[in-house]
Amino acid sequence: MQNNIEAILQENKIIPVVTIQNESEIDTIYQKLSSKGIHCIEITLRTPYAFEAIAEFKKRYGFEFKVGVGTVIKREQVEKCKALKVDFMVSPGLTADLARELHESKIPFLPGGVTPSEIITGQELDVQFFKFFPANLFGGLQTLEAYETVFKGVKFCPTGGINESNYKDFLRLENVVSVGGTWVLR
Repeated sequence: MQNNIEAILQENKIIPVVTIQNESEIDTIYQKLSSKGIHCIEITLRTPYAFEAIAEFKKRYGFEFKVGVGTVIKREQVEKCKALKVDFMVSPGLTADLARELHESKIPFLPGGVTPSEIITGQELDVQFFKFFPANLFGGLQTLEAYETVFKGVKFCPTGGINESNYKDFLRLENVVSVGGTWVLR
């Protein structure tokens, strides 16, 4: 069942993808997102401060925000996410070993899958919800429209090239449950 990522995605149609460099950014990010009615965040593991940022954001705002971790690609990162009691994890891809670690963590997760082979492999690993990244480089709306008929029951959260002018077009697709992006903080 993928540990209930579906509920998180359905409740949060827009998931900001955020990279935090230092502690001074945390309150500003919170204020910008909450002022827009957004109460979910994916904090990426792209800076040396990332895990500290996740811990601090969760401590300050975890009572009203779903705090997720992006760019999870290794077992050690999954272990740190478990220790921090994050709400969800996001990975740009999926392997059999990573799928096992993600499932065993009992934390909802969203792995990347954009090609038919990746989606089929994900389904074989008990995954029905995928991050479609980078959407702008893999055909975006046209690809996801084509996948509606091919992959019944599979749902996507596209990121990469999603912005204020096109996110509603993605959300209109039956197989798109939410969208992610950096534009939300601009």
